[in-house]
Amino acid sequence: MTLRLTWVQPEDLVGHELRQAAEDGRDARALAARWSRAGGPPAPASAGASGTPRPELRALAEELLDALVSLPSPLAADEPTALPAIQALAAQPRGDGRPATERAPATAPPAAPGLAPPDRHRTDGAEAAATTRSAPGRRRPPAGTDRALRDRLHAAWLGRAVGCLLGKPVEKLPLAALRALARAAGNWPLTTWFTARGVPPELLAAHPWNRRSSLTSLAENIDGMPEDDDLNYPLLNLLLLKRYGRGFTTADVARLWLDELPAGRTFTAERVAYRNLLDGVEPPLTAVRRNPFREWIGAQIRADVHGWTHPGDPAAAAAQAHRDAVLTHTGNGVYGAMFVAGTLAAAATGTADVHRSLAAGLGVVPPRSRLAEAVRLGITTARATADFETVVDRLHTELGGYHWVHAVPNAALLAAALTHADGDFSRSVCAAVSGGWDTDSNGATAGSVAGLLAGHPDRLPERWTSPLKNRLSTSVPSFDGIGFDTLAELTHTEAVRP
Repeated sequence: MTLRLTWVQPEDLVGHELRQAAEDGRDARALAARWSRAGGPPAPASAGASGTPRPELRALAEELLDALVSLPSPLAADEPTALPAIQALAAQPRGDGRPATERAPATAPPAAPGLAPPDRHRTDGAEAAATTRSAPGRRRPPAGTDRALRDRLHAAWLGRAVGCLLGKPVEKLPLAALRALARAAGNWPLTTWFTARGVPPELLAAHPWNRRSSLTSLAENIDGMPEDDDLNYPLLNLLLLKRYGRGFTTADVARLWLDELPAGRTFTAERVAYRNLLDGVEPPLTAVRRNPFREWIGAQIRADVHGWTHPGDPAAAAAQAHRDAVLTHTGNGVYGAMFVAGTLAAAATGTADVHRSLAAGLGVVPPRSRLAEAVRLGITTARATADFETVVDRLHTELGGYHWVHAVPNAALLAAALTHADGDFSRSVCAAVSGGWDTDSNGATAGSVAGLLAGHPDRLPERWTSPLKNRLSTSVPSFDGIGFDTLAELTHTEAVRP
């Protein structure tokens, strides 16, 4: 029997690289024709491997992967990966003298009924520029704020776990299936955990829960927070800061992974980069070599600790997230991490609302990148539309051509969910998960932001936090079974370290 290795076999990667080429404007027609003439399959629709092994195509696949990545992209000037180039674009003035992250007021849509007026929802202007400006040197929190920061971090850890756990059973399901399962259980619009209770057997058969998660993430069987890569990576980044400090390098991230991260618990770009490390490829080439997933969501789910440990300094949080992200990602995949880190750094102050926090996140990424444009679409659609289901349908219409794990549509959905919920914790995680695509990752990040904004674990509804039992399972050995209160203490230590 042929061993199927998901996310790394070259003959399964060519289709994904051709899709990536179409997205960033590379002319791959000649190479695509060679693949088609050889009988090469398209990209697997949702899983990490195609249904039928084709090892006879491997040599050609390796040749085409190397040729495809060398094709020039017309978007390169607006979507660089190097940090100085990103920072230059984020700070670049527009022709009208406004910061690059600001749009003229006339472009702001009217507020929908029941939503806050547009001035509270400004997400890209002078306010963003002021929020993202980094003061020189490392600032310790003022005396008397340590306890408050620790409480915010505790709520953020809990929020990340809650949102991840809520999204786990419906990960990979189409949006229509997610909605059908929730409606059948009387849980639509989504307000609580998914359940199989009351759902017709034929519907469950047609739309089975995520195979890895169904035994640990439905309302009837939650017993603590189960293992998930969306929680593994924040744990790894705590170890990263403890071992190497804030001055860590991308190579330090690689060393840590090889020491502490089981290869089988990596996916998409992370698995390819891990394989590249074992092949002797060094960063940042690990992100590029035969890695068609380099603009997917993986780096974004690793960004929380970078934001949590830089309260009030989104630019520094984004720069730290960049050093982590470029091990595995380029372009929009890196921007997703920087956007989340900047958003969380603003929210961690305890003084910024969700809209100023999102503005801070937008202020650290190239404004003409596809990710920035998608985030702006998510925000403006959410603040102009009272019904969130309609918001989601618009985003799926506009961005549905991307893979469901790509950073661009998921960042748009995350921004829309947070904007529409206006800081409310339950609405934030439920909106993020109810929008489909990468449900557990979006729920986790929305919960992290909304937890910080709530400011204290006691302000999160007990129906969400009680099932967690202050216990996290993980495949990062030194953390297995740890409590979220302990994680808050450890994160706080890194946040205030000089």
